[in-house]
Amino acid sequence: MARVAVVTGAGRGLGAAVAAELHRRGHRVGLLDLDGSSAVALARRLDGTGATAVGVGVDVRDAVAVRTALAELDGRLGSPDVLVNNAARTVSRSVWDIELDEWDDVLATNLRSVLVTTRALAPAMRERGWGRIVNMASLAGQQGGLVAGAHYASSKAGILVLTKIFARDLAADGVTVNAVAPAAVRTPVMDGMDPERLRQAEASIPVGRFGRPEEVAELVAFLCGEQAGYITGATFDINGGAFMR
Repeated sequence: MARVAVVTGAGRGLGAAVAAELHRRGHRVGLLDLDGSSAVALARRLDGTGATAVGVGVDVRDAVAVRTALAELDGRLGSPDVLVNNAARTVSRSVWDIELDEWDDVLATNLRSVLVTTRALAPAMRERGWGRIVNMASLAGQQGGLVAGAHYASSKAGILVLTKIFARDLAADGVTVNAVAPAAVRTPVMDGMDPERLRQAEASIPVGRFGRPEEVAELVAFLCGEQAGYITGATFDINGGAFMR
């Protein structure tokens, strides 16, 4: 069955890999990104006709704009059955140097957006009796992280809790909510980070390398599928052995 999926932060990196994998598996995919041109470009590469892939530019910090973008995707693709909350901002900065405005901005991008999109889309999933929501967390949200800032880590820790809250509320209605917590994955966001800190982070991973976006996308896509109906409220580690439990 062709279902409709929405991926936030889908213009590049992990979000782009997830959107591409879901589309490969037969989903109609709506791609949301602050950089609307990147979302539109990827959507065109996936389907030049616009019938099964649509890119929309939106600032996930703006709740009204998010709802407008979701309504546009609904009109063009149909009501979403799958939501992947991936949009995030990462700033590598000491906890002592974070300005409060930056703190609020990162939490609005990474955590509040999960609340907004889930509350916008989950009710219709509940009514249909089927839905999949996957929230992108992070190893940083479990351990604090070596590279990511404290505001990033705090937002990802909040996602873990919010995942459980929504999972418990929606479980009886056929809607699952899970989190995926990668360690460092080689994406464009690393380009602006300190090379020495990145080398230290990579050396700390038992498998000896950063993850690949496609590896994370495969896990996310499984959790979005028909066979994942008995999995909810869980956090899936994909971290090369950096955090074992």
